[in-house]
Amino acid sequence: MNTNSTAAAQTPFEHEMAERLIQALQLDILVDEIVPDAPLFGDGLGLDSIDALEIALLVSRDYGITLKSDDPDNKTIFASLRALSAHIQAHRKAA
Repeated sequence: MNTNSTAAAQTPFEHEMAERLIQALQLDILVDEIVPDAPLFGDGLGLDSIDALEIALLVSRDYGITLKSDDPDNKTIFASLRALSAHIQAHRKAA
C-alpha cells in the first residue's frame, strides 16, 4: 500500500468515509491506511461486488443518495475513496 501521506492525505470527509467503510465492511485496517486515490476494488483494497452493495447501502442510509447497479458511471464513482467521497458531496449539495 502507498504510505506517502503528503501526496495522499485524506480530506476530513474522506476520513469520515474511510471510517464508515471500515466499520460497514468490517475491514481489518486503520483509517489512515486507505489511500484516497487507491482503487477500492482489485489491487487496491481488494473489495468485491458484495462490498459494493454494502457501500451502496451505507451511502443510501447515511447520506440519502441512491447508487444504482445499472448506473454507467459506477466504475468512476467506485474508483477510489476520493471519487466516492466527491460523488457523495456533489450530490448532497445538489439535493
